[in-house]
Amino acid sequence: MEHQSLFSFSNPEFWVLAALVIFFGLLVVLKVLPGALFGALDGYAAKIRSELDEAQKLREEAQALLAEVKAQREEAERQASAMLEAAKADAIRLEAEAKEKLEEQITRRAEMAERKIAQAEAQAAADVKAAAVDLASQAAEAVLLARVATGSDPLADVAIGQIGGKLQ
Repeated sequence: MEHQSLFSFSNPEFWVLAALVIFFGLLVVLKVLPGALFGALDGYAAKIRSELDEAQKLREEAQALLAEVKAQREEAERQASAMLEAAKADAIRLEAEAKEKLEEQITRRAEMAERKIAQAEAQAAADVKAAAVDLASQAAEAVLLARVATGSDPLADVAIGQIGGKLQ
C-alpha cells in the first residue's frame, strides 16, 4: 500500500484544500468575508448596544419613578402625621371648650336655681304677710263686731262725741 503525502498533486484532498484556500483568499481579497462577517458582527453589536441603551434608559426611568414614589410616600406620611397632630390638637381644644361650656352651664343653672329659690322665698314671705294681714283684719273685724254687738263701745262713744265737736 502506497502511502501518499497530503501535498502531492495526485492526492484529491490536496486539491480540496487548495480550492478551499483559494476560495477564502478570494473572499478576503474581494473583501466579502471580512466585510460580511464584520458587518454582521457590527449589526449584532449595534443591536445589543441599543438594547443595553434601552435597558439603561428603562432603569433610569424606573429609578426616577421609584424616587418620585418614595417622595410621594414621604409627603403622604408627613401630611398624615400633620393631620393626626391637628386632630389631636382639635380634640384637646374641643374637650377644653366642652368642659368650659359645661362649667358655664352648671354655673348658669345654679344661679337660676338660686334666683328661683330667692323668688320662692320672697313669694312665701309675701304669702305669709298677706295671710297675716288677712288674719289680722279678720281678728280686728271679729273684735269690732263683738264690741258693736254688745251695744256700747267706749272707744266708739268717745270718737262719736269728738265728731260733733270737730264738725262745728
